[in-house]
Amino acid sequence: MDVTLILQQLINGLSLGSLYGLIAIGYTMVYGVLRLINFAHGDIMMVGTYIALFGISVLLLPWWASFLLAMALTAALGVTIDKIAYKPLRSASRISSLITAIGVSFLLENIFLVLFGGIPKSFPIPGIFAGVIHISGVTIPAVNTYIPIVAIVFLLILLQILHHTKYGIAMRSISLDIDTTRLMGVNVDAIISIVFAVGSSLAAVGGILWAMKYPAINPFMGIMPGLKAFAAAVLGGIGDVTGAAIGGFIIGITEILIVALVPDLAGYKDAFAFLLLILVLLFKPTGIMGTDLERGRF
Repeated sequence: MDVTLILQQLINGLSLGSLYGLIAIGYTMVYGVLRLINFAHGDIMMVGTYIALFGISVLLLPWWASFLLAMALTAALGVTIDKIAYKPLRSASRISSLITAIGVSFLLENIFLVLFGGIPKSFPIPGIFAGVIHISGVTIPAVNTYIPIVAIVFLLILLQILHHTKYGIAMRSISLDIDTTRLMGVNVDAIISIVFAVGSSLAAVGGILWAMKYPAINPFMGIMPGLKAFAAAVLGGIGDVTGAAIGGFIIGITEILIVALVPDLAGYKDAFAFLLLILVLLFKPTGIMGTDLERGRF
């Protein structure tokens, strides 16, 4: 395999890893404050994609307005799910919250299956994201160049919020000790709602970019990306935002390179993400950037 082809596959892997990273950030933020694996997160990504499609195809909004609408409504959905499904179980056992998250996942999938059917729908790609770019013999779909940029920009914005705003400081405080934070006068429920809103809106961004990279959407499209994003969050150190992004990059690049270098293993590409997950849990359960503290620090 020549260097040009390897470079092209690395770019493809970086693009795919950026998508996993965006989705993984939502997992890691919710886990950081509630110690909850929100298995409905991949389906929240799916909902955001359908909202964007509805905005473009039915409301005839410009693509950017439709995308912003999807982010806003998906953030509202995340907050609503927390209020209805998770908040009543704050003091319940973790297994109760986990089962509820799985139930919410099935609910979202089946609602959208009834509303839109199981036949994949084509997602319109805005002109700015269409076409290909040729650089020194490397052919790159235009959308693949935008995806890592968008992911890095959102990651930097989120890190700025977490480390330089009072809301971010409150989130990090809750991740360390929720009860003490409440005693200090912080409205913990409001901060948790912000966490769900931010994580869900990032899932919507990831879903929209995913739909432009693979332009066919269906009610079950969030299952596999969601599971791989969870693996990325664990790999990077669940509870750490930067670690989630790094884990996403590692899984995306590994997945693409394995298929490119060993085509006979293409049918097993999904298994490698979970193999990495198993190895991390065996040899470094806290992940690449995780800590030994009971709660994450973001």
